[in-house]
Amino acid sequence: MVDHSVGKNVNQVVDPGKPIPDTPGFELPLLLFGAFRTLIDRLHARLAEEGHPDLRPAHGFAMQAIGTGGATASEVGRRLGVSKQAAGKTVDRLLALGYAERTDDPHDARRKLVRLTPRGRAALHRSAELFDELRAEWSAALGPDRVRDLEHALRTVVPRETAFRLDAGTWLSGA
Repeated sequence: MVDHSVGKNVNQVVDPGKPIPDTPGFELPLLLFGAFRTLIDRLHARLAEEGHPDLRPAHGFAMQAIGTGGATASEVGRRLGVSKQAAGKTVDRLLALGYAERTDDPHDARRKLVRLTPRGRAALHRSAELFDELRAEWSAALGPDRVRDLEHALRTVVPRETAFRLDAGTWLSGA
């Protein structure tokens, strides 16, 4: 990049004395959120093309909260940081779409578990593959070292206990 200031052309790459201007602090979370949205939106566009047009990001989070062993609606709500009613509504939608089913809890006849159906497990499996493909696209665009450096840097500043928490709903909903 060439800077045309003070009557001289200065190559910013070659001129190590020229500081890179800082951006306002609010840009970092917006860029991180924009990156998140870009990945999620592209994932869901591809899932829609591949036979999952009704899946929404909330469904993916709920299916992750249900997990491989199943969960009650209350457990899904706790894992997502939303009310039992909100979790129940999302679970009902997953049931209607064929991604989940209700079953008896083999350890407690009073409880109903929500389990992923083969269609739900297949959608989660395909999502994982697509995330790998999207990461590869970022690596092609930015370079694999930069992507690894970005991931390493984020692991450094994001507390381990919050890195993979699913309960973003509480701070996005204002609850």
